[in-house]
Amino acid sequence: MSFQQWDPTALPIRPGLYINFKEAANAQITGGARGIVAIPLKTYTGQATAKTFYTIEGEGDAILLFGQANIQSIKFALSGGAQQVLVYTMPAEATVTDYVEMREAFEARPFNVFVFDGEHDATEQGNTATWVADNREEKKHFMFVAGGSVADDLDPTVGNARSIGFSDDYVVNLINGVTIGENTYSSAEYAPFIAGLVAGTPINQSITYTTVSVDDVTKRLRNSEIVTALQAGSLVLVHDGEKVKVEQGITSSKKKIRNIRARQAVATDIEKTARDSYIGKLDNNEDGQMALINAIKAYLETLEVSNVLTDIVVSLDPQRESVGDQVFLAIGYREIDSMERIFLTINV
Repeated sequence: MSFQQWDPTALPIRPGLYINFKEAANAQITGGARGIVAIPLKTYTGQATAKTFYTIEGEGDAILLFGQANIQSIKFALSGGAQQVLVYTMPAEATVTDYVEMREAFEARPFNVFVFDGEHDATEQGNTATWVADNREEKKHFMFVAGGSVADDLDPTVGNARSIGFSDDYVVNLINGVTIGENTYSSAEYAPFIAGLVAGTPINQSITYTTVSVDDVTKRLRNSEIVTALQAGSLVLVHDGEKVKVEQGITSSKKKIRNIRARQAVATDIEKTARDSYIGKLDNNEDGQMALINAIKAYLETLEVSNVLTDIVVSLDPQRESVGDQVFLAIGYREIDSMERIFLTINV
């Protein structure tokens, strides 16, 4: 489970709210990204300078800063649904050290989904997946959308192997390229659209069966190939004869993207609320503990109203005593998932 953020045998030293989500079949968390896609931009010819962050909300600003020919990944992210694109400008002929520096720089910025500017280097994708996992342990939660080359996309077994290699709750791996008019985009080049779709989809919705505005996929998969891809944890685009759609919104670990986004949202939001309003401000007595419990319940109840989760329970952890400066809470709830498989029995 990805939220093992404190160890009962080695409690953290720094003041803070440490959340230990325990996964159970009847109490998984669902919902919630906030709409910011992070992209390290490789090429730019406008007013931008290297190793600098830029927040983009529209195509016009992107053209001015980076040049018309260099903003396809930004356009994809915005058209996918991202509210903002957080761009970091890579230096010319970037080295491995530059990629490390880029990732470290992003750690100090808020965003929800990370994606490359059409890059598909296996080493850097692997390094980024490790970085995602490391940040998860450090209580920074975001997703990473990966993809492959045009050649990779023609052989689904290559993309599936990439998914199996990641097998991470926070990593989404697209294995289809697409065509738009006369242009062909590899899965790595189209990954920013999926990143925008993940970030911009409301907390109580799934991206499963979402229609994407392309003409076709570069390779249409047979039913058996689609099933194999889903079993590998691949995100697949399917042409159903009329339109192209996302077959199922899953991560490379075969978890629902909707579920994982909610875990990220709950972990991030509860801690931020505690840090802003409760840590260092409440007495650790019955009144203070109830104030914290009620605040967390109120947050979760807003998600319940939005049909994200239900059956909320927030209480002091009966297994551990809340004394001194330590408070242990037990939080539980049941997810409300999207209806994705419908089985009909027709009697005639």
